[in-house]
Amino acid sequence: MRSIWNGNISFGLVSIPIKMYPATEDHAVSFRQVHSKDGGRIRYRKVCELEDKQIDAAEIGKAYEDADGTLIPITDEDLARLPLPTTRALEIQAFVSAADIDPLQMGDAYYLGANGPAAAKPYALLREALKRSEKVAITKYAHRGRERLGMLRVVGDAIAMHRLLWPDEVRTPVGVAPKEKVTIRDAELDLADTLMNTLGEVDLSELHDEYQEALDSLVAAKMAGATPTAEPGEAPAGAQVVDLMAALRDSVRSARQARGEEAGEKAEPEGAGEAGEEAEATVHPLRARKKAAAPANKAPAAKKTAAAAKKGAEKAGAKAGAKKAAAKKAPAKKQAAAKRAGGRTAS
Repeated sequence: MRSIWNGNISFGLVSIPIKMYPATEDHAVSFRQVHSKDGGRIRYRKVCELEDKQIDAAEIGKAYEDADGTLIPITDEDLARLPLPTTRALEIQAFVSAADIDPLQMGDAYYLGANGPAAAKPYALLREALKRSEKVAITKYAHRGRERLGMLRVVGDAIAMHRLLWPDEVRTPVGVAPKEKVTIRDAELDLADTLMNTLGEVDLSELHDEYQEALDSLVAAKMAGATPTAEPGEAPAGAQVVDLMAALRDSVRSARQARGEEAGEKAEPEGAGEAGEEAEATVHPLRARKKAAAPANKAPAAKKTAAAAKKGAEKAGAKAGAKKAAAKKAPAKKQAAAKRAGGRTAS
């Protein structure tokens, strides 16, 4: 393994010569840019703007660009003369609990190896002190043109360092949380806890990059001149309006089936059913269902009902007509009766 930085760990008055090695590696397939028309490589060359010619890496230096565009050369000798104790040292500032470190601050990881036989004893001393204290060391060091924070911890028989961001480099999550007011019920939390317990823990060493495996197979097939036969992956579904309680129950049921547990076991805590029904509208309303068409075997009955209704309407109309006619005849009868009464009186 090739070291990328040499220096010392400054542990009080104890100095531990160390070498820094990358602790991680990237297995991603690296693609090159090509001209789609003829497959020619696309390359980027470093060219001097004044001489209009390509420059070798050995001829390239550093410069600071001022606001007006002026370039101020900065040499390696200038940087070496900086009055920083961390220029070639990892200076331990304090020892803290690992729980005090915000995971958002953690960056790249490195292994620190002892540089020479004389470094073995102080290296082992710091390692064992970290083990017994169950703490991590916070250190400052200069690397790649700037001073950085680091966290030292024990990994096996070695000391590892995680690069830390400065606190002001971590953004606050302003505007990230949902603005809508949401009510979370106890029944929903109980089902979420059940789902978490059902999924359980996982050994990270058992997880693997399925996309990387598929990509490797694709490249291998192309190299062999074969046509890839893999089916395209399913397109991710968009956000759907769901019944949260039903989704949680189904998730618990599926997780238990995947673990080989009986499907008939309870998939929710006691009392979650009734509260769940009330909670359906607290997250997303369900889509309105279309009215189902009437079954074909009910058509004759519907026709009979319509005919009966029509007949009843005709009868009602006839009765109403008779009442109107009777009402019109009533005044004529009264007039005839009055005339007869008058004739009798005259005689």
